[in-house]
Amino acid sequence: MTETLAWVRHVSLAAITAFIVGPGTTAFAQQQLPSAVAAPAIPDAAASDPVALGWMVGTPPPAEKVIRQSDGSFYRFPRTRWSFSHWRELFPTAHVSRGDGPVAPLPRAPTAADLESISFTPGTGGAPMTFAQALQAVYTDGVVVLHRGRIVYEKYFGALDETRPHIAFSVTKSFFGTLAAMQVAEGALDENAPVSRYIPELAQSGFGDATVRQVLDMTTALDFTEDYADPKSSFLEYARAAGMFKRPPGTTGPDDVYSFARTIAKSGPHGERFTYRSPNTDVVGWLVARAAGNNTRPEAVLQERLWSRLGAEGDAYISVDPAGNAAAAGGLNVRLRDLARFGEMMRLGGKFNGRQIVPAAVVERIRQGANREHFAAANYQTMRGWSYRDQWWISHDDHGMFMARGIHGQAIYVDPKAEMVIARFSSAPTASTVTFDPIVLPAYRAVAEHLMTMEQ
Repeated sequence: MTETLAWVRHVSLAAITAFIVGPGTTAFAQQQLPSAVAAPAIPDAAASDPVALGWMVGTPPPAEKVIRQSDGSFYRFPRTRWSFSHWRELFPTAHVSRGDGPVAPLPRAPTAADLESISFTPGTGGAPMTFAQALQAVYTDGVVVLHRGRIVYEKYFGALDETRPHIAFSVTKSFFGTLAAMQVAEGALDENAPVSRYIPELAQSGFGDATVRQVLDMTTALDFTEDYADPKSSFLEYARAAGMFKRPPGTTGPDDVYSFARTIAKSGPHGERFTYRSPNTDVVGWLVARAAGNNTRPEAVLQERLWSRLGAEGDAYISVDPAGNAAAAGGLNVRLRDLARFGEMMRLGGKFNGRQIVPAAVVERIRQGANREHFAAANYQTMRGWSYRDQWWISHDDHGMFMARGIHGQAIYVDPKAEMVIARFSSAPTASTVTFDPIVLPAYRAVAEHLMTMEQ
C-alpha cells in the first residue's frame, strides 16, 4: 500500500507541475506553479480535504483561502479539491435543462453491499488494498455503484454532495460521441464523408479531409500533442484558447476552440492509428450541431436528445469558451447520480426511464469497439487489447466492460456481465487517468465479481 501511494504521488507531482506551467514566460510559470511543487510529497486525500482546509469560507474568505480563475489558483492542488465541485462559480456555462418530467428512480438495494472491505491487488503489485483504501488513494469526491439498476453503494467526500454538480472533464466526450453515433445511424451524418462536407470552415485544416468516423474514433493524424506531463505539448495552448487559463502577457493565439481547430495542421495519413486528442471532440460537437440543422448549438442537441429524457435529478451545465462555444471535449457539469443514470442507460442498451433513448443498435456498435491494432499504437500500458469507438473506451474483456473517462479521475464504468455501473468524480492531483488505472481498474473488477455472487 505504501509503495503504491508513493508511486502515485511521484507521478502526480511531475504531471501536474508540467501541465500547469507549460510553455511560456518565466513570470507566467511562477504565477501558475502549484505551491505543492516545493513540497517533498503531495498531501493525501485526508490532508487535502477541502472542507478541512477551509477554502472559500467566510464573507469574504481570508486572502489565503480565496480561489480564483484569473490567477490560475483554481487549478493548483489541493485547491482543485474545492474547485472541481464549484466549477460554475469560476467559469461561464451554458444551461442544459433536465426537462419537466419526473425523476427516474434509482432505488436502493434492500440489503447493503459491503463493498469497502473488498480486497484486490493493484496492477503495480505490492500489498493488497481494499475498495475503501482505493477510493482514498485516487482522491475520490463521490462514487455511486449500481447493481441491476439499484444503488448498492454511494459515498461523498469533501466539497461534494448528492445535489452539487461536479466537472466531468472528458467523460463529456462520451455524451457527444453517443449523439454523433445516433446521427450516423439516422443518416444525418455520413461517417465516411470528410469533415469539410459539414464544416467547410475546417477545409484547410488538418481535419478537412478526415472522415467523420476518423474524428469519432480519434484516428486523425494531426499536428497536436496531448501530453499532460510534457511542457512542450500543444495542450496548454489549447486550454488557453478554451478560456481555462490566461494567456501570458504579450502573446497571441486563437481565443476559442473552433478557431484553434482551424490552426491544427495535418501530420501524416488519417485512419492508421489512435491518438487521443481533445480537439477531435470539439469537432464532434460542431458536427452534432451542424447535423441537427436550424442553427442548433451542441448543448441544445445534448439537452433534447439525451439529458431531458434521462429523468435526471438536476439540470446539467457545460462550460463555454470565450466565444460562447460549448466545451464538448470536457465541460459537462452534472450530479453524480445523473452520471450513473447515463451509464445505466448505456448498460441497458439505450433504454431507460421508460423509453428507448439511444437506439439499441447504436449502443451495440459502440460496445463492439473499433480496430484494436490502431489503439495498440498508442501504447497504453494499462489498457492492452482495448479500443476506442465513438468517444468511448472499450476493454474487450470477458465482461464486455466499457468506460467514459476524464482527467483527474472522472469515470463511468459499465460492466454488462456483472450488471453493474460505477460513476465516480475525483480530484486527483495528476491529470492523466492512466496514472491511477493500476488501482481503479482492478478495484472496479473486484467489486463487479463480488456483486455477481450476491443474491438481490
